[in-house]
Amino acid sequence: MKFPFRPSAPPRVAHGSAILVENLAKDFGHFRAVDNISFQVPPGRIFGFLGPNGSGKTTTIRMLLGLLHPTSGAATVLGYDVARHATQVRPRLGYVSQRFSLYDDLTVIENLKFYGRTYGLMGSRLNERIAVALKLADLVGREKELARNLSGGWRQRLALGAAILHQPDLVFLDEPTAGVDPVSRRIFWDLLYDLAAGGTTIFVTTHYMDEAENCEDLAFIYNGRIIARGSPAQVKTAMMRGQVLELNPDNPALALSALRAAQAAGALSLEEVSLYGAQVHVVALAAEKIVPSIKKALKAAGVDPGPIAVIEPTLEDVFISCVRAADEEDAAAIPS
Repeated sequence: MKFPFRPSAPPRVAHGSAILVENLAKDFGHFRAVDNISFQVPPGRIFGFLGPNGSGKTTTIRMLLGLLHPTSGAATVLGYDVARHATQVRPRLGYVSQRFSLYDDLTVIENLKFYGRTYGLMGSRLNERIAVALKLADLVGREKELARNLSGGWRQRLALGAAILHQPDLVFLDEPTAGVDPVSRRIFWDLLYDLAAGGTTIFVTTHYMDEAENCEDLAFIYNGRIIARGSPAQVKTAMMRGQVLELNPDNPALALSALRAAQAAGALSLEEVSLYGAQVHVVALAAEKIVPSIKKALKAAGVDPGPIAVIEPTLEDVFISCVRAADEEDAAAIPS
């Protein structure tokens, strides 16, 4: 299900970077929330900023919006230094916060009118843009429904419609699909594809690694630091340590327990063992060579290992690999 949408105005940053971040840092007292990060986002792209909760994603967005002043470093958004010229660039930005930025006591149409007027839209222009937003969110006919009565997926689309009423060049989306069902998440990403195809730059944060596959460029952030950058394919190729084996055992939970026990005892040299639905993923530096030992360990635990194959890593596999490498680097830097 898709909702065709194209902003009528072309992006106003035709060359260079829509976002350029150089050694950006933010301290809160003695705590460093964002630690000298650098990245760039080309115009008209979907850029994924990925990491677990508390990794620095929201703090970074707030600095890019000019809501927080960086401790050090620089950030340029649509050609403006946001630390000095936030008020000039904000009219060209859209923002959907983690809580969807809606007023529960207002109806769908009242929310859209409020945001439209906040963005300076009036009269026929406001009505025109509201009509587009209602079509985008598939809320035609539900204009008088209170926002509080909408499901998570509908609220999400309404918030996006409100954020793009003024046709911004760049939209920030902070964990927009958190707590939303998979079907609604898929529909929401279809909307983002349409926006990007029309020239809007999308900056989206998420901790859902499967959503990262939808991004053209991405960066992993962990403990305030960038630990990987590039397209999904580039990150998989350059950052994955080891190979991934997919196992289809008859008892996945018991297989997971047996393999982790063998890993902890030093009987199997494994980087990671994880449960993926009915499958078990095993990461090893020489995956194919260790298959006989894996089968032996599982059979000793009374588990039929089933088919075992080397597969392409998921971005979740890569992220876990990058986190492990970062943790090992931090541990090595601590004086003994």
